[in-house]
Amino acid sequence: MTFRAYIVDDSTTVRDNLIETLKELADIDPVGTTDSEHEARRWLGANGWNLAIIDLFLREGSGMNVLEACRQRGPQQKVVVLSNHSSRDVRWRCRQLGADAVFDKSTELEALVDYCASHRRSVEDAPVAAAAVQASAPAKPVPATPA
Repeated sequence: MTFRAYIVDDSTTVRDNLIETLKELADIDPVGTTDSEHEARRWLGANGWNLAIIDLFLREGSGMNVLEACRQRGPQQKVVVLSNHSSRDVRWRCRQLGADAVFDKSTELEALVDYCASHRRSVEDAPVAAAAVQASAPAKPVPATPA
């Protein structure tokens, strides 16, 4: 199974640096990027993904709206906010809108990379764990057939 990460940020430099950092340090190769709310909502709604990294201030629209659009998602799909605006109130609002985590661009990049790598490992290990549970489940009795 391929781990699919999508980055939403208005800065080309941030997107490019984040792609390289995630590749090198978290073994993640992002499948796409955008700088607009509309494109992010379209792509995330139409494609399978495991991780969305969202900035709050975009070239067009708001990262808060993208975050809210991701509320209905699968259990292995995580949404994180990466922003220069990460006050306590902003973090609280992001959590209300469904963010799994919020990171400050200036001071928490290492924590973001750790989070991303951990999520990638959990997604990759999920099929193995499910198979182990299936294998350890007691066998269902076969009904006896009359002779």
